[in-house]
Amino acid sequence: MSSTAPALLEVQDLVMHFPVRGGVFNRVISRVHALNGVSLSVRKGETLGVVGESGCGKSTLGKCLIRLLSPTSGSIRYGDEELVGLSHGDLMAHRKRMQMIFQDPYSSLNPRMTVREALREVAAFHSVETPNGMGAYIENLISKVGLRPEAADKFPHEFSGGQRQRIGIARALACNPEFIVADEPVSALDVSIQAQVLNLLMDLKDEFGLTLVFVSHDLKVIEHFCDRVLVMYLGSVVEELDCENLHADAQHPYTKALLGANPINDPDDRRPLTVLQGDVPSPFELPTGCAFAGRCPVAEDRCHQDRPRLERKTCGHQVSCWAVD
Repeated sequence: MSSTAPALLEVQDLVMHFPVRGGVFNRVISRVHALNGVSLSVRKGETLGVVGESGCGKSTLGKCLIRLLSPTSGSIRYGDEELVGLSHGDLMAHRKRMQMIFQDPYSSLNPRMTVREALREVAAFHSVETPNGMGAYIENLISKVGLRPEAADKFPHEFSGGQRQRIGIARALACNPEFIVADEPVSALDVSIQAQVLNLLMDLKDEFGLTLVFVSHDLKVIEHFCDRVLVMYLGSVVEELDCENLHADAQHPYTKALLGANPINDPDDRRPLTVLQGDVPSPFELPTGCAFAGRCPVAEDRCHQDRPRLERKTCGHQVSCWAVD
C-alpha cells in the first residue's frame, strides 16, 4: 500500500463518553470514557488494523467511524464531508458507501429472513440493482463469498458459524461500498475457518477496491492481514506503525507486551510469554498521567503525572510514551 495514496477517512480528537445513570431521578452520575481524543487517517485502498485488549475502545471506534454511534466530540471527515453532526437523514447518503461486518455472525442476521431476503433488502433500499436484475445480482454475491446457490433460500440457523460470517460479508458488499469496518470478524470462528474467512476478505478487498478498518485483539492476524496497525489502550492510541516490520519497529511497552503474549510458533523456543501485571485502570475515572503507567515495566515518575502525546518518530510511526527516545 503506497503511503502517498489520498486519505479516504480523517479523524481528529475523537471523544466518546457513555453516560451512566442512577438514583431516584435517573440522573447522570458518571461517564464511561470509551474514546479519549483518538486521531487517525485511513488511506484509500489500505487496511488499517486496530488492536488492543478487551474494553480498550476498538469496537466503539469502529462504530463511530461509520456513525452507528454519535461521538461526544471530535471530527470525522469522509472524503470532503464532515460526518459528525449530520442528521439521520443526511447520513443516509453516506450509508451506501460505508458498511460494517459484525463480530457475531448469528446475532447480526435476522433469523426470520432467508439469505435472499436479507441481501435483497439491502440492495433494494440503496437502489444498487433494478428489480429485474435483482435475482442474478444476489446469486452473484452468494457466489463471490463462496456459498452454493441453494444457500439463498435458507435461514441463518441452517448454516455453520463460518458460513454465517460469509453471509454477513455478502450483506456488507450488497450495496457496493468503498469502506468497510470489520469488527473482529473471525474471533468467534474456529482457527481453520478463520484462515478461510481472512483469505476471502483479502480477495474481495482486491477485487472490489475496498478500504478496510480491521478490528482485532490478535496481533498475529493483524500482522498477516493489515498494512498499518493502531494500538489502543483504555480509549487512546499509544502507537501507530506499519505491519511490515512490526516486531522490529514496535517501541511502546504495551505493544511489546502484546507481541510477547503471542504464542510462539517454534516448539523448541522456550521463551516465557509476556504477562502484564496489575489491572487496567477504570474507564469511569482516568488516571492523571499515562493510563499504562501502573502496568508498565519502564515507567518513570513523569509517567504517573503527565499524559504523553502521540508523537511522530519516523514516517508512518507514532508513539505515545515518555520512556521512548
